[in-house]
Amino acid sequence: MTVAGRVRRESVRMQAAELFEQEVKPPEVARRLRVSLKSAYQWHQLWREGGVGALASRGPSGSRCRLSPRCLEKLAVYLEQGPAAHGWVEDQVWTAARVAMLIGRKFHVSYSVSGATRLMHRLGFSPQVPARRVAERDEQAVTGWKEATWAEVKEPGRPAGATSASRTRQASPAVRPEDAPGAGEAARRS
Repeated sequence: MTVAGRVRRESVRMQAAELFEQEVKPPEVARRLRVSLKSAYQWHQLWREGGVGALASRGPSGSRCRLSPRCLEKLAVYLEQGPAAHGWVEDQVWTAARVAMLIGRKFHVSYSVSGATRLMHRLGFSPQVPARRVAERDEQAVTGWKEATWAEVKEPGRPAGATSASRTRQASPAVRPEDAPGAGEAARRS
């Protein structure tokens, strides 16, 4: 959560503390501050046990970043340089796995792929999924092959008409061709 978000939430808790001091009950506090009843009761309990200080923010939650601010600045510079500057020449894409590997190489700190993703977002980057295309791909040759060769090679689709769209039930015997299995069943039922 951002610093602004934490400040905003703490402000709501402080408003709740003021209301508790005025002997306003938790359900009314929840209604006035537009928070859940559960939160209002939890805050009331904390306030009773520790006063206003118990409702103060305790800082950012979660684990502490394992890279120092200086290392984060260096990492941002490395990411700006691009993957090719660090040995990935096949495409110009930073994947989370590559960033985790880069952090390990440069800072000797192990990061998971999901941790590297969160770190990239924090630095203003986003991981990408590389396109699996050969660098020497000739788009004109591929287009020509699709238009000429593939049109000749591919099998024609199923004929429309005598088939059913249902995967579970075959076409009704009444619409089956006369030489199809079970075609005579329709005549007997009528």
